[in-house]
Amino acid sequence: MPRLIRTGTVVANGAEKTITVMVERLVEHRLYKRRYRKSTRFAVHDEKNESRVGDRVQIEECRPLSRTKRFRLLKIVERAK
Repeated sequence: MPRLIRTGTVVANGAEKTITVMVERLVEHRLYKRRYRKSTRFAVHDEKNESRVGDRVQIEECRPLSRTKRFRLLKIVERAK
């Protein structure tokens, strides 16, 4: 079974080897058909502490690493300015 890969923005990196990534998606309202933005925050394992706040990153689903961490950092797509 393929692992889920998502792209998001790093919003926090204060913890050791852990970053918080916000993934945004567009959802269509069932009744009014208007599209709106929804966001989800994931705790992601960053083994080398290489990402910074504002970076665009790709994350990959993995086995549970802690109570909240179920994703690991795959690669940094774009560095923060």
